[in-house]
Formats: sequence, structure tokens, C-alpha cells
Amino acid sequence: MQTELPAQPATAAGLLLNQLPRQARAVIEHLHMPADVADRGLLLRLIELGFLPGETVRIVARAGLGGEPIAVRLGGQSTFALRAREAALIGVRPLSGAEAG
Repeated sequence: MQTELPAQPATAAGLLLNQLPRQARAVIEHLHMPADVADRGLLLRLIELGFLPGETVRIVARAGLGGEPIAVRLGGQSTFALRAREAALIGVRPLSGAEAG
């Protein structure tokens, strides 16, 4: 008899990129497939830019009162301005101080 394991959360902390605080570092764990077909183009564009599982990201800055756009450093080299809606498609695992090195 096989026992099915319960579904695991996508990340240990269940965080999305748009939820990380300023200067926080994380590793991309997964990308969310948007329910809205029109938003699937956003996901494809993020993939083309290099937002892929295993890449490190850091929130560099957030603009004004609404917190948009979010400046995100990808892999320590490139910085992109993302809307919260775009950043919410990226699931991350925050890095501890030792891991962020």
C-alpha cells in the first residue's frame, strides 16, 4: 500500500519575491504559473531575463509609498525594476547571514 505524501509548501518560508524586505537576499525556489493567461507573458519575460530557480536575488530598493517598483539585483550583476505583480510570480527562500556571505 502506497501512502501519498501531503503537498509541501513551495518554499520553506512560503515567501514571494515581492514580500522580501529591503536588502534581503534569497534564492529563487520556483516560478508560479499565473492563472490569468495574459500574465503568462510576464512569466516568460522573467525567465528570459534570468529569473530561474537557483539564482540569487537581493532587494536593492523599493519606491515611494506604494513600494513599486522594486529594484531587484539578480545574481549579483544585473538590476531590474519589477512591479509587485511580477515579483509575486517568483517564490524564494531567504538566505541566512552565513549563506548570503
